[in-house]
Formats: sequence, structure tokens, C-alpha cells
Amino acid sequence: MKWDWSAVSEFMPHFWDGLLVTLQALALGSVIAFTLGLVWTLLMRTPTRWVRWPVGVLTEFVRNTPLLVQLFFLFYVLPEWGLTFSALTTGVFAIGLHYSTYTMQVYRAGIEAVPAGQWEAATALSLPARRTWAVVILPQALRRVVPPLGNYVISMLKDTPILMSITVLEMLGQARLFSQQHFQFTEPVTVIGVAFIVISYLASLLLRTLERRLVR
Repeated sequence: MKWDWSAVSEFMPHFWDGLLVTLQALALGSVIAFTLGLVWTLLMRTPTRWVRWPVGVLTEFVRNTPLLVQLFFLFYVLPEWGLTFSALTTGVFAIGLHYSTYTMQVYRAGIEAVPAGQWEAATALSLPARRTWAVVILPQALRRVVPPLGNYVISMLKDTPILMSITVLEMLGQARLFSQQHFQFTEPVTVIGVAFIVISYLASLLLRTLERRLVR
């Protein structure tokens, strides 16, 4: 099959539109995943079982059901109950919520890896609980969790094409639409594949740099 550079040139404006949507979904989804994951972790450490039990059930349910099912539920079922959001908003929230149940486990492992002596020192200094978490525990835990959190960022990137199923035109959605209209599949799909590789590699470099700075 002959490679057609004119098809690539014609596809590029659509590619940039799709890239912007993909990066928006990735950035906002990551913020939700990292924030909610930390919230779930802290709630699971509360002494009240009436808090821990609902959080545990919710996070287990979300973690053990497919992201596509959750996406369809939020986009097609919630509007029947009067809750309607844009396709991109729904997709971003679905990705963030789904991955928050995984980042929750990463945070838990990071917190448990903080030496017991640090907790004892904070107690000996009579630090209030909020200050103990903010100044002593979380800064040490976050240094340990950057690499696994970075892996989930790349996983979220690779899951963004699933948003195409609810009409979000991210990179693959734009490639599919262009291919169907022009009957040229090789060029747009190849461009998208290369873009995913480049973005993943750049994200890995950025996370490695961040990890080295945190270690220092």
C-alpha cells in the first residue's frame, strides 16, 4: 500500500483538535484521580467504620467494573435521572473516578512505608493531627509514590480512546472520522500511533525528572 503524504497533511488540522482534547482529558482526569485517590485513602484511615465501609464498597465496585461500563452508565443512564453533562466532562470524570481507586492503593502503600518513628516523633512533639499529616507524613509518602502514579498517568493516556464511544473526538476519534470520510485509514491511524508513543515518552521523562528532584 502506497503512503500518501497529502492525506497526512489533510488530516493534521483534525489531529491537532484531537490532541487538544486528549491532553485536556488526561490532565483533568489525572487531577481528579490523584485528588480523589488521596481522599479515599484518608477516609479509609478514619476510626469510624461507618465512613470506612461505604468508601471501601464504593472503591471496590469502581475498581472491579470495566471503565467502559462506567462510562456508558454516566453518559446514558444518569440523564434519565435528570443529571446531564457534556461528553467530555463525563469522560474526564469517569477516567478520574476509575483511576482514583488505583491511586488510592498507591497512596496507602506510600503512607504505610513511612517509618513508625516519624509518627512517634510527631506525637512526642505534640503536633496536631492535621500538621502531622501535612508536614511529616504526606511529604515523605509522596516521594515514594511518584513512580507508580506516573505509570497510571500513562495508563490513563492509553485509555483516552475509549472516550470515542461517547462521541468525544479525541485523537483516535478524529482519525476514525477522517478515515470514514476519506477512505484512508493507514495515514491517520499511523499518525495517532506515533503521537501516543511520543506523548508517553515525554511524560516518562517528565516524571523521571520530578522523581529525581523529590529524592534530592
